[in-house]
Formats: sequence, structure tokens, C-alpha cells
Amino acid sequence: MHFKLIIAFVEDDKTDIVLDTARKNGAKGATVINNARGEGLKQSKTFFGLTLETQRDVLLFLVEEHLSRHILETIAKVAQFDCTPGTGIAFQLDVEDAIGVMRQVEELTHELEDKL
Repeated sequence: MHFKLIIAFVEDDKTDIVLDTARKNGAKGATVINNARGEGLKQSKTFFGLTLETQRDVLLFLVEEHLSRHILETIAKVAQFDCTPGTGIAFQLDVEDAIGVMRQVEELTHELEDKL
């Protein structure tokens, strides 16, 4: 079984809806890294040296490759990545190998055997 890693940078108030959407569309879990910072096209405003920006979370999803594009598109839609500038971004990377995912592989095998 082959996997993709979806990495999403989202505003912290959208973390829960992105997690729920990914799970409903086939993700079996996620890792959340809180308190990330980033900049887009426009540099963040500062006030006495403190940046005035919304907090971001980094969400990591290890998903089966046949589900990855659909999950990526649905989380982008619910988080409004393309509608509102600065809302967040998501992308996927190929995973060469993964350890510790045997239970997910067993469950995914049952779910996907009709589709493959």
C-alpha cells in the first residue's frame, strides 16, 4: 500500500473543521502542531516588534494514495484556501516508506478492496 503525506497550514479556528473533513473523507488520523507562524505575499504587520497575525496550526495526514487528492480538495474547500487570501495552504508529498501503520493498512484494505 502506498501513502501520501498531506500537510496543511490552517488558521487555528479552522483546525477542527479540517480534521473532521479529512476523517470523513478517509483519513485515519492526524498530527497537529500548534503555534506555527508564516508569511504569504504580504509581510505581517507589527506593533512594537510583535507580529499581528492569526495563529496557525500545521496538520499532518498520512493517507492512502487513492484517497489523497480527494481529501486535499475537500479540506481546501471547507477551509476556503482559494477564496480568502491568507487562510492557509495544503499540499501532498509522496511517502517512500512508513512504519507503525499496520492497523491503518488493515482497515484501509477492507475499505478500498472494492474500489481498487
